[in-house]
Amino acid sequence: METIKIGILVSSDRASQGVYEDISGKAIREILSDFIANPCDFHYILTEDNQRAIETHLINLCDEMGCDLVVTTGGTGPAKRDVTPEATQNVCEKMLPGFGELMRSVSLQYVPTAILSRQSAGIRGKSLIINLPGKPKSIKECLEAVFPAVPYCIDLIEGNYIYANEDSIKVFRPKTS
Repeated sequence: METIKIGILVSSDRASQGVYEDISGKAIREILSDFIANPCDFHYILTEDNQRAIETHLINLCDEMGCDLVVTTGGTGPAKRDVTPEATQNVCEKMLPGFGELMRSVSLQYVPTAILSRQSAGIRGKSLIINLPGKPKSIKECLEAVFPAVPYCIDLIEGNYIYANEDSIKVFRPKTS
């Protein structure tokens, strides 16, 4: 079973300045460790809300570190400093709008302000990048919604084969004929 390389990029001015501890990145790691049966090699980066810095980190995680999956949190709202979706779009060859549509749909079941969220996803080389919201509860809800499609997406872009922990999450791969 291949090791899956996972990048976690947290964009937060205050957490990167030490004003508070990042709990979102830890939540992502815990959830993905539960969902993925393969051994995982996590690469964690905490950065300020700065588009150029986010783009540089995304490129490094995809191109240099060879991450199969890169998950971001933070910077998806409408505020001036929220630039993670723009950074993601700038570094990706293809965008996958269905991820953001599903995440917003799920989040709208809990909070009406989910319509303000701008989560997205895209492909850079053999890496899938997913932008998540910033709260651990929302991260879990969104990952539960989109993760069933993640392993097959990574298959299609020729990334490493992800085995799901079937006790925690069911994934979908079309049956081959």
